[in-house]
Amino acid sequence: MGETSGKPAHLSSSVPDPWSVPMLPKPRRPHPKVVIKADLLPAISVLSTAGLLGFPLAWLWSLLAPPQRMRVINANGGLAPLEMESWHRFDDLAIYGFLALGTGLLIGVVAWLLRERRGPVVLAAATGGAALAGWLGTTMGVAFANSRYEIAATPVIGDVIAKAPQIESTWIMLAAPLMTTLAYTLLTAWNGREDLGRRLG
Repeated sequence: MGETSGKPAHLSSSVPDPWSVPMLPKPRRPHPKVVIKADLLPAISVLSTAGLLGFPLAWLWSLLAPPQRMRVINANGGLAPLEMESWHRFDDLAIYGFLALGTGLLIGVVAWLLRERRGPVVLAAATGGAALAGWLGTTMGVAFANSRYEIAATPVIGDVIAKAPQIESTWIMLAAPLMTTLAYTLLTAWNGREDLGRRLG
């Protein structure tokens, strides 16, 4: 009774097979953590630099946006647009929208190129900077346009004047930050690395 299945009792099933290959445990790679403190100062730089793009955005829009030609219809300064001129209200908004989308795309791509600072902190800063640029673009753009089409003399009835372009929807300010977020998110998905390539090499 000292044997089981033809094997001696001292050679139990716990003895490893000499032909078996030992399986070593796979080393666990540490998950990359979100870096906040080290990214705060670069994030502030990204936010302020991106926000300053609102000034060239406003200036470029004031040059490209067409004015409306209006006719003075009464002594109180009442204006009526000439035929087809009222369409420029949409043109002004569309031109600003395309410029804002281009600005947002530029901010998102440049922020992504800061390889050692990639992550949610810089993304939030870039989006905030794009929102600041959008706000500056709408407010300063209208101011630039008003100064460009300033009327020197008081018009009389029958005169045709150029009314400065206006941005009639405040929702257009969201174009730049939305494009920045979209561009950065698409680049993150395309990268596919856990650390987003922060570690060089």
